[in-house]
Amino acid sequence: MDCRTDCGACCIAPSISSPIPGMPGGKPANTRCVQLADNFLCKIFTSPLRPKVCASLQASREMCFTHRDQALTYLIKLEADTAP
Repeated sequence: MDCRTDCGACCIAPSISSPIPGMPGGKPANTRCVQLADNFLCKIFTSPLRPKVCASLQASREMCFTHRDQALTYLIKLEADTAP
């Protein structure tokens, strides 16, 4: 499945502990990544600077649903359920 346009939920909801260009300490949960463009696409999607955890997250119907709000809700809950 390809990423849905105008979504970006996976670049907002999860925390990322790896350094990201512009966010050397990573990204807290429910915070927009600085690499998320205004069109909700990743600015470093094809770059080797993109964190491995980001590259490993693949779009799926179970995660993305049919609307960005549903995806955000799901990913925020998943983040909370898996936080230490």
